[in-house]
Parts: sequence; C-alpha cells; structure tokens
Amino acid sequence: MHRLLRGELFMLGGFVVAAAVTIVLVMPPSIDPAAATWTQTSSGPLTAADRDLLIKVRQAGLWEMPAGQYAETRAESQRVKEVGKLIMQEHMKLDLMTRQTAKKLGVALPDEPNPEQQSWLAQLASESGPAFDKDYTNLLRAAHGKVFTVVASVRSGTRNSEIRKLAQEGINFVMRHMAYLESTGLVDHTQLPEPPMPSPAPPVAMAVEKRRHT
Repeated sequence: MHRLLRGELFMLGGFVVAAAVTIVLVMPPSIDPAAATWTQTSSGPLTAADRDLLIKVRQAGLWEMPAGQYAETRAESQRVKEVGKLIMQEHMKLDLMTRQTAKKLGVALPDEPNPEQQSWLAQLASESGPAFDKDYTNLLRAAHGKVFTVVASVRSGTRNSEIRKLAQEGINFVMRHMAYLESTGLVDHTQLPEPPMPSPAPPVAMAVEKRRHT
C-alpha cells in the first residue's frame, strides 16, 4: 500500500509540473506598463511625451497660420499686421519640420486644431480693428506660453535625437514669437499664468544663508 501511495504521489507531482509548464507556455507574458508607453526607433526611444510634443506643435500651427492671415486683413495696428505675417510664415516652416519628423517616427498627426483653438479662430474671425488687435496678441501670447513649457520639458529629457532637434527648433520659434507679440505693446502680462513657485531650499542651504546674515 505504501508503494502504491508513493507511486500515486509521484504521478501527481508529474501532473503538477506538466500543468505548470502548460500555463507558462499558454499565458501571454506580462507587459511592463512603463515599457508600453514607448517604442524603439532608429533615433532612440519614442515616448508618449515625445508624441504629444509633435501633436501640440502641429496643432499650434494649424490655428496660428490662419490667425496670421486674419491679422493681415483685420488688424488696425500696422505692427500687429507685421507680427501676424511673421508668425504665419515661421509656423509654415515649423509645421514642415514637424510633419517630416512625425513621418520619420511613424506618428500620426491631426489635420485640424483642437476645439479650444477652433473657438479662438471663430472669435478672431468675428472681430476687426482694435478689438482684433487686442485679442489676437493676447490669445497667441497665452498659447505660446503654454506650448513653450511643453516643448522645453520634452527638450530637457527626451531620449530621441529627432525629437530633441525638433524641440530645440520649437523653443527658438516660440521665444521669437512671444517677443514679436510683446513688441506690439498690447500684451496684458497681468492675465498670463503665474510661474510656478520655487521649491523650498534644502535645510543645508537655509543654514548657510542664515549664517551669512548673522
């Protein structure tokens, strides 16, 4: 009877091992959530943030180019007309770079502005004269401030060389455009989002600063 029991246990152990092997072979491998957000390309890893940059820069051009055309015909200020033309022409160049980069990396881009940007275009299309000048400069200045933080953040940390090059160009373009808009004298800086508060100084730095003032 003991021999039979030992034989049964041996067979049971064999069945358990076989079942475990079958489960390993049939079950799909676990997917790392972090790895699922990026893909490898010839120019380095492409992350969700990298893709988001391409989309946001593309959409910025899709509304700022027609807005620049509006400025040429609806603005009263000669400087606003000039700024609108400059931004429109430069966004055409940046848009071409964005589309070329997206094609290399296999990223699909939108063909129209987002709903908020469409509402800005509708607003500008209904205005002319001083009202247009004021809204054009302030809408674009606020939008450039938002996209600048996205581009700068990606530029500082991307592992993809193609995205790095585009982000650097984007920073250059956006900084120029903010300066153009501010040159009109119509930007209301009090309405712009406040910069983030600085991080608290570490205890060692605070102690050193305290000794300097005692």
